[in-house]
Amino acid sequence: MANEIMLLGADGRPLPPARAMFGDSVMRPDGLPLTGASVFPYESSNWQTQEMGDWLPWIRSPDAEINQFRDRMVARSRDLVRNDGMAAGTVTRILDNTVGVSMRLSSMPDYRALAAMTGNPAFDAKWANEFQLAAEALWRGFADDIGRYNDVSRQLTVSQQLRLGLRHKLVDGDSLVVNYWKPDRVYPGAARYATCYLVVDPDRLSNPFQMVDSKYLRNGVEIDDDGVPVAYHIRKAHQNDWYNAIESNEWERIEREDDDGWVRVIHDFERDRAGQNRGIGIFTSVLSRFKMLARYYGVELQAATIAASFGTYITSPFDAAQVEEAITGSDELSAYQNLRADWHDARPAMLNGARIPTLAPGESIETVAAAHPHSGFGEFVRAMQLTFAAASGVSAEQITQDWSRTNYSSARAALLESWKTLERRRAEFKIGTATPMYAVWLHESMDRGELPLPRNAPAFLEARTQYARCDWLSVGRGWVDPVKEPQGAVLKMDAGLSTLKRECAEQGLDYEEVIAQRALEVGKFKAAGLPLPVWFGADATEASTPEESPTPK
Repeated sequence: MANEIMLLGADGRPLPPARAMFGDSVMRPDGLPLTGASVFPYESSNWQTQEMGDWLPWIRSPDAEINQFRDRMVARSRDLVRNDGMAAGTVTRILDNTVGVSMRLSSMPDYRALAAMTGNPAFDAKWANEFQLAAEALWRGFADDIGRYNDVSRQLTVSQQLRLGLRHKLVDGDSLVVNYWKPDRVYPGAARYATCYLVVDPDRLSNPFQMVDSKYLRNGVEIDDDGVPVAYHIRKAHQNDWYNAIESNEWERIEREDDDGWVRVIHDFERDRAGQNRGIGIFTSVLSRFKMLARYYGVELQAATIAASFGTYITSPFDAAQVEEAITGSDELSAYQNLRADWHDARPAMLNGARIPTLAPGESIETVAAAHPHSGFGEFVRAMQLTFAAASGVSAEQITQDWSRTNYSSARAALLESWKTLERRRAEFKIGTATPMYAVWLHESMDRGELPLPRNAPAFLEARTQYARCDWLSVGRGWVDPVKEPQGAVLKMDAGLSTLKRECAEQGLDYEEVIAQRALEVGKFKAAGLPLPVWFGADATEASTPEESPTPK
């Protein structure tokens, strides 16, 4: 007792023991017990209420939350997208508004940074423009190669690979691209570059032999003490590819980068927590609601089918004696039924040559008047659609393609909010997948000496971020009102609040191509002796022949 320490409150009285907070009664300074919400400083921490009593989730690390449950979540997400039109439409809308038909490279080497790094004034805007034109032209030939040599399986263009990678990221949670070096394909009439890509199903990224996660191995991602991914363990075939049963039980350890700095694996996913090593799909948070809505659809359909099957019936009077005779097997009930049959045969009712049913005395026709779908069905579905829209970042109108409740103002507001999320998804995918793929190809192209460089320029690996700086042009935002919104764009440019480059980029256009094409058209109008249209503007270029006009990229 002499060594026991007693903590006192502000009033000089002993504080209650800590264990009281976890079950024992907590006493106030006046000796009365604290009860109910008084024990919990935040209502969200209260476990004694009916609403919160059975809500006791665990605190887990991000990898513990995802990795051991990933396969089940991904399987459910894929099943949803395969069999639910709304989910499939959501994925399609996102892909169509981010990647679209193609993603076009817009090279923008950081010549200012290169000049500052090297002290070489030859890295200027003129050099950057020459580098840009050459890089974009060579990349187009590589990315759109008719022989598809940019793809290990020779099936997809680079834009198609990007679309597939983003689809995996949306549904499965991960985009996984493995870069290959295949010099045996480089010969006349075949590949020009040894670089090629392979979009890998994220299921194949897993621990060898399904081992549990460890300190340095997290669901196929090998990390070091700093949490840096250093290698990836990828099955040689999908675990349920029955035609490759042997390969599906073999794993290949692929380092993130080769010894010479060449990137081998590009792993892109959306991070929700620090320390996360695998991603989750966009439908994960609403899978249970999607399932409930599908069940509700089924119940309503079954009820409507049953109501239609038993829509009309006839009632006939039977007294107790007749019911008893029917049970005992007497012939009296049969005689009554024969009487009814004779009645109908002898007295058919005709209307315009068509026979209508007539009833014996005491009989009547009744119908089942069941309203299906239920009167609240539409609003319930709408509420669920709004939930899905909130989770995906796409407006409910885009998901359902139902614009009947929308006017110009609400449609534009919804599309602008959706565009913010779509732009963010597109920007993250550019940074996480598209630009690294371009940098892998650029590494080879610069090593081959195909691009213009000033004397004593640093090698690619010494300034790969500056050389590979770029943007990507894909689908345009479009206009709700094709008159008002372009007028607004012109006003913004005239007021100095925007630029032609920015306005063109929002519509998926390259402003340099627009300028070059416009100059070419002015030259053709003048060469043909035609007056310039009003939309050329009063200060149109003075180029008089097509040859004098700049050549489009």
